[in-house]
Amino acid sequence: MAQFSINNVSIKGVACCVPDNRIDNTDNTMFTQEEFNRFYESVGVRYRHVAPNGLTTSDMCVAASEKLLSELNWKASELDVIIFVTQTPDYRNPATSCIIQDRLGASNQCVSLDVSLGCSGFVYGLSVIGNFLSSGNLKKGLLLVGDTATQTSSPLDKSRALLFGDAGTATAVEFNESATPWHFDLGTDGSGYKAIYTPHSGFRNRVTPESFEMVDYGSGIVKANVHSWLDGLEVFSFGISRAPKTVKQLWQTFNINKDQVDYYLFHQANKQMNEKIRKKLELSTEKVPYNIEDFGNCSSASIPLLMVSEISEDLKNKEVDLVMCGFGVGLSWGTCNIRLSQVVVCDLIHIPINQN
Repeated sequence: MAQFSINNVSIKGVACCVPDNRIDNTDNTMFTQEEFNRFYESVGVRYRHVAPNGLTTSDMCVAASEKLLSELNWKASELDVIIFVTQTPDYRNPATSCIIQDRLGASNQCVSLDVSLGCSGFVYGLSVIGNFLSSGNLKKGLLLVGDTATQTSSPLDKSRALLFGDAGTATAVEFNESATPWHFDLGTDGSGYKAIYTPHSGFRNRVTPESFEMVDYGSGIVKANVHSWLDGLEVFSFGISRAPKTVKQLWQTFNINKDQVDYYLFHQANKQMNEKIRKKLELSTEKVPYNIEDFGNCSSASIPLLMVSEISEDLKNKEVDLVMCGFGVGLSWGTCNIRLSQVVVCDLIHIPINQN
């Protein structure tokens, strides 16, 4: 595992955007009422924001960026770095960050880079942009993180159909010599890559007409090879095992007093899973906020979305010590400890579903 610190960088602001298309899972026709009650009790998702065809992750990240730049009084021309973390890019090529650079009106001297990661992506993204800015040669950057995970799922797959939501986020990061260090613990176990994967669509298994054939696997799971597959039991086992370990590793490596941390922001994977993680770490409920009921599992966007929806007033008004932990697709995990002070937090942005 990789443990390291990054100096001289601060988070200056956060903004999040969701589609203005709020789905109530109780309206579904796939589940019986009894099945939904069991799903809700264990997974915890009641509402989700779902992007229509044509509304991309980058659209939501651009909307979040424009709002955040405005509230920070930053000009797009000042940006030195744009990092875009997603597994739902606009195209296979070019990198979507290049398109975003142009849409925002950033300088041609702006570094633009895509990172293909899911649930751990926000923490990994912070490590990438932090390292770009820490020397002081580059001063300002945007970390854009999100996914339209609902568009990768079969609508007839009970293992995924009511779980995921869509969101795009923007986090402003700046060189700051007086900033407290950021501490990281990152890791990967690629042997478990099939726990969450799409069998066809890349270059290992090229898309053919057969890739779109729907197959009934029983237990309410009907999907094709172009859809994203989820092995729920393996992911659950991975999450409840790996997340506590990486948090404890962070505590130990960097001598962090767990009780002095104000909030622990975990990827919103599954309420039952996250509760097991919280109890293993012996954390109080007050320090572990959730928003999975209102947004579902938003992949890499879940942690910044928590910042906006659950702890924005504290972030705006005082110094806050955070531990953030993302874990999932890859399989990969990332945990970091960052102290924030008087951060600009934009109100949640709803993008009309007819804007695409």
